[in-house]
Amino acid sequence: MPLDVEVPDPPELSADVDASEYDDADVSGTDDYRREELSAFLREGAWEEAWEQWSARTDLTEAEYGIARELGLLSEFDFFWDDFADRVGYHAPGIPENWKERELHPELHSWGQVSSINASLTELGQVVCEVLKEEYIDWEAEFEAPDDLPDFEAE
Repeated sequence: MPLDVEVPDPPELSADVDASEYDDADVSGTDDYRREELSAFLREGAWEEAWEQWSARTDLTEAEYGIARELGLLSEFDFFWDDFADRVGYHAPGIPENWKERELHPELHSWGQVSSINASLTELGQVVCEVLKEEYIDWEAEFEAPDDLPDFEAE
């Protein structure tokens, strides 16, 4: 059953975060993550389009979505350009393992809820990356050949 909720605002992407420091992201190459451009694409419709695709097929319940929203998890997404891999990378927020001890939310009662929320947010991040790459980005990774490559000219 689709998740029938209002599309939340897209996350604000911060230029102050080094994507290579995320445990769940493998980033190579430059530290120009092009977050300003990605933020603009999210505001111009990529977030809403991805949200609609994701919400049509997610297993996340409205109650679980409410927990994620109230914890502010949706605003904690990060998206960044990985020039070396010619892809959009992402960091999906999640509920930490010590959620029970920290009493994060009064409606959060089981590991099943935590797993559902965390997995669903990861899926949302992937859909956003796909929408950005397929429909909004036309950047090409810039490969610069080294100056010392041999010159193979046919004689």
